[in-house]
Amino acid sequence: MTRSQETTQHYTPHATLCAIGIKIRALSLFDTIKEHVFIKQKTIRHTPIEKLNDAFITILSGAHGLCEINTRLRSNESLQRAFGRSSCAEQSVVQQTLSACTAQNVVEMQLAVDLIFRRHSKAYRHDYRRRWQLLDLDMTGMPCSKRAELSAKGYFSTKGIGYGRQLGRVVATHYQEIVTEGVLSILCK
Repeated sequence: MTRSQETTQHYTPHATLCAIGIKIRALSLFDTIKEHVFIKQKTIRHTPIEKLNDAFITILSGAHGLCEINTRLRSNESLQRAFGRSSCAEQSVVQQTLSACTAQNVVEMQLAVDLIFRRHSKAYRHDYRRRWQLLDLDMTGMPCSKRAELSAKGYFSTKGIGYGRQLGRVVATHYQEIVTEGVLSILCK
């Protein structure tokens, strides 16, 4: 067997996530983000959007923080390739990109996510002439520190009285899609 006929095989514990990565590439989801989000940061090896992609993959792989990029993603070449990455940025560089994001970048990202939702969501394309769209409102209390942003004192079914935030989420029931969600500043008491 010649060197050109050799096949390099890679092992990954995230085979299912690799399939999701291939689908995300086929749908060009990050192309939409690339067209609408402009983070002002110097590019040396990886663009800011590529670093956002690295953070996204790391979160999908079950990481609890960006510090796990080096162990979960940089060491997993198959996972990188599935998402269209030839290499992965170092975790501190990805953190610098997130730190460089401004309020305007958040607005740009919200626009990009809205466009992705409109392009790919079944709930958005629902035929209202055929049947009603059933929306479910879920209000979930999330315990947090007394000093955390938007925290308020309230009752939690599992913890009793404490500090937390209220997560509001609207779900299109027929399609099991989240239409919108956000942290609310007032807890139900």
